[in-house]
Amino acid sequence: MANYKNEGFDPEEISALKEECLQEGKSFIYVEDDDLDVLEEGECRHIQFPGKYQGQEVIFDTLVYTLRLHHSSLVYEMAVEEVQKTFPTYVPPEERKSNYKITPELEEEAETALTEIIEEIEETETVKVQEHVEVDMDSDYGIALDVCLNVDEITDEVIEDFITHFQANTLSLDTTLYSFSSAEDEE
Repeated sequence: MANYKNEGFDPEEISALKEECLQEGKSFIYVEDDDLDVLEEGECRHIQFPGKYQGQEVIFDTLVYTLRLHHSSLVYEMAVEEVQKTFPTYVPPEERKSNYKITPELEEEAETALTEIIEEIEETETVKVQEHVEVDMDSDYGIALDVCLNVDEITDEVIEDFITHFQANTLSLDTTLYSFSSAEDEE
């Protein structure tokens, strides 16, 4: 047996994935990903599917997410950076180590500032996003794809449609720049 540095190029791995897809009745499988469990269902999916890249069979290890999620992530990251200029010791909850300490007053002040900055970024439409597919050839497993689509939800149908067009080289991405507001979510 050949020794593959990247298992996602190993014909046995690819064959096993094809078999799994066949059993699922889909052209892809979902990958259990604890990091994504925190996200709202349907906004982001981690999948794998077999395909060809430059004539060679490979496994595409793919993250598919909505344009709205991409936008809100960028807005949040930008807002956290701004808050940390005023509150240098502030660390967002998802990045805190177990020994992190912050006074309740300081945390409340920082969180209020964060909310205000997010609202300002959204109102001024500072962040604009568009559909994209990023290919990472240096992935540990197969070829990594980062796929951002302008859909409300990442469903089996959306994924199948993407894979079909991606494999046939007929994928047409929307190049329009979009901005979203979390106020729209509350309506």
